[in-house]
Amino acid sequence: MAAHRHAEHLKFLIVVITVIFVSLGIWFWVEDKGKENKLNPYPVPRHNITKSDDPHIPPPTKPMPDIGFAPQEWQHVLNILQWPGPAQMVKDLSKSTAHSNTYFYITELQKNHTVGEELHVTVVARDFKQKPKQYGGDFFQAKLFSLKLKASVFGEVTDLQNGSYSVRFLLPWEGEAWVAVRLIHSSEAVQVLKHQRQYNSDRVYFRGTFVGTGPNGTQLTEVMECNAKWDRAGLERMQKGKCCCEYPDPRTGEVWLCKRPQHLPCDTLVHHMMGRSQTDKWIKGNNSKITILPSNTTVGATEKCRTGLQTPIPAGFFMKDVWISRVCASDRFNAVRMTQCLKDRDIYMMGDSTMRQWFHYLRNAVPSIKFMNLHTAEQAGPFLAVDVANNIVLRWRAHGPPLRSRRSPFADLHYISNEIDSLAGGSHQVIVFNLWAHLTTFPLEYFARRVARIRQAVVALLKRAPGTTVIIKSANTSYKDVFGSDWLALQLDTILRVAFEGINVAFLDVWQMTSCHNSRENIHPNTIIVRNEIDLLLSFICPA
Repeated sequence: MAAHRHAEHLKFLIVVITVIFVSLGIWFWVEDKGKENKLNPYPVPRHNITKSDDPHIPPPTKPMPDIGFAPQEWQHVLNILQWPGPAQMVKDLSKSTAHSNTYFYITELQKNHTVGEELHVTVVARDFKQKPKQYGGDFFQAKLFSLKLKASVFGEVTDLQNGSYSVRFLLPWEGEAWVAVRLIHSSEAVQVLKHQRQYNSDRVYFRGTFVGTGPNGTQLTEVMECNAKWDRAGLERMQKGKCCCEYPDPRTGEVWLCKRPQHLPCDTLVHHMMGRSQTDKWIKGNNSKITILPSNTTVGATEKCRTGLQTPIPAGFFMKDVWISRVCASDRFNAVRMTQCLKDRDIYMMGDSTMRQWFHYLRNAVPSIKFMNLHTAEQAGPFLAVDVANNIVLRWRAHGPPLRSRRSPFADLHYISNEIDSLAGGSHQVIVFNLWAHLTTFPLEYFARRVARIRQAVVALLKRAPGTTVIIKSANTSYKDVFGSDWLALQLDTILRVAFEGINVAFLDVWQMTSCHNSRENIHPNTIIVRNEIDLLLSFICPA
């Protein structure tokens, strides 16, 4: 019986892995071309979801007392995050969504459309046997674009939960346009992602380097496996008995742990680094043309940028590679205007490498800002750049562990909430942070606790210094593998947005910007996108 159960378990594991690499490892564009529905180009859905429980994925556990969300608030978050899918875990790969058989068509396509109209598209999902899917849960992204005009806009996807999906586009520019839709993950792959996040969080692991004097007096280095301490199934493997060294942070309650070295004491932990990564492949294509005529409709926003504004869908669009915001009146900043905007300001950035891009862009774009070499690691910081004449201070540092980085000093990894707690704030100070990329594989409750602690710190900061500007950068797209999926990122980004609802902060939606731009997708967006992100950031700091 044991051998039979082992064989069954192995068979199921093989199916799961196959689904992951077929459905997650590659993402596809779906093209509409008259009566022929072939493959093609691209963006994130917002799903209208009713409760749909998967018996093979246990319901979320009740939040721990220290999660930082009130029970009703956390239930509200979980309701928003509900994602439909198959009633049972699908073990037959042929029944999962097939990109080659899935297609879209434009409903009520006219000879000409006008600026400000909406365009609606229907996506029909089919499996590998050409059979229409009967349930939802596929993760699509969609965009409207024109390479000639260097224009693009995000499309809102709604899951109809019957195997079809509705996509809504705003037509914001005059001229030509094409629709592009891509399948990021099949609904079956999403079920795997859910399970992996909840029960196999340590598939991404970290290493700690211990350096000290060995028993015979010689210099000794030991590299041990490390991870977050969290009493969920996926993170229990390292946490039995006296296996580990624990590094608790008294303010956040976070505990980092590493397997105990054989010869060195726990206090010799010096360096931190990640242990694993994965890459993917692309398939591209084209689709049918849409003609848009001018109208008197104003598509961009005219209101000044300020904290507390809501983000519409779409949040804006690219035209001639310039982001036209629908949130507020964003502006363009050259070096002179950047200097004027940043004068007498202390800009403190915290987060991941996509936030580090902002630091490097600003310090390179303003010639008077000089980088100070603090002899710190590139992936952890801290970094400092100053303009003495204009009293500009620019800072960046990585958030606390987990951080998928090369070898970096462990002591330089500070939690965002602790850093905010240490700041006096004031009208001269701008706090900018993001949090998502390095926590995509961890359980939702783990991420939520981190967010709740940051929220507590921000609320306290705004109470003691209400003139402080706090800006949150959303997640951006580009993660498409089992270790860092856009679907996982979207879930975390949603928690972050909900957590800060009603708090006087600005939320910069770069998810839509990175999702719809026509450049080759990269977790670290190209300079065109970063410049538009910085223009939007400065528009909130110095509204026109």
